[in-house]
Amino acid sequence: MNCDRELLRNVPLFALLDDDEAAVLAAQVEVKEFSPRERIYKMGDPGGRGYILVAGKVRVSAVDQDNQEVVIDEPIPGEFFGFASMLDGTTHKSGALAVESSTCIEVDRNDIATLLMRKPHAGMDMLSVLGRQFHTSQELVRLRAARNPNELIEEKLTTGDRVADGVARFGGSWKFIILCLMLLTVYTIVNVGLGRKAWDPYPFILLNLFLSMLAAIQAPIIMMSQNRQDSKDRVRSELDYEVNRRSEMQIQGLARKLNLIADKVDDVEDLVRGKAGSRNEH
Repeated sequence: MNCDRELLRNVPLFALLDDDEAAVLAAQVEVKEFSPRERIYKMGDPGGRGYILVAGKVRVSAVDQDNQEVVIDEPIPGEFFGFASMLDGTTHKSGALAVESSTCIEVDRNDIATLLMRKPHAGMDMLSVLGRQFHTSQELVRLRAARNPNELIEEKLTTGDRVADGVARFGGSWKFIILCLMLLTVYTIVNVGLGRKAWDPYPFILLNLFLSMLAAIQAPIIMMSQNRQDSKDRVRSELDYEVNRRSEMQIQGLARKLNLIADKVDDVEDLVRGKAGSRNEH
């Protein structure tokens, strides 16, 4: 089916083309109709063709190292998919499936070449749009990448935070307890042994002052570390939520695959029953 020039003007990739450039491209591309659950292309198919969604819903997915389907994109009308393989001529690294009845503009590599030969300036317009799409994809990958919560927390640490963690870690250890017991024991023995010459005789008022000052300084530092621990737990919870959300999406993808397989099996059973019924009639 031939493509209308005004239809191309509604596509962001070609929005910067003038009327003559859009007319040249419209004469080259074709409009394709896809039924629900129809495969537009699959991983490993030869490249050379890209698609622009006009209406409907399409899901673009790939398979990760664990052989799990990962939904890469669900383009909205006006967005394109499969253009990377079209431009470099390699096989598709992802697959595209029409979730519902969809209309797409099929763009061939030769269509772009013809446009560039006739209208060279159109290349810069398309490169500008592709650049924005590329940066958007990079941001998506950055956000989707699983981050180590400990590394994420370490990036935000200040010098004060490190000191507070160190004080809290040492103050809650057996080393601190044993050291305090040894110092208190030596302090009391020396002052008792000196008798009237002791600088802090019983009931050790100076020692009580030192201990009170130590507790007054140590308590807020430990509270600072505890508050930071709450922040750490919140970061870990958010990252766990992202991981669980992606896992849920993968499980939903598997469920969709199972449903598709069940539909195919039902279709095969209906076909077999139809053939068996026709044989019985004969």
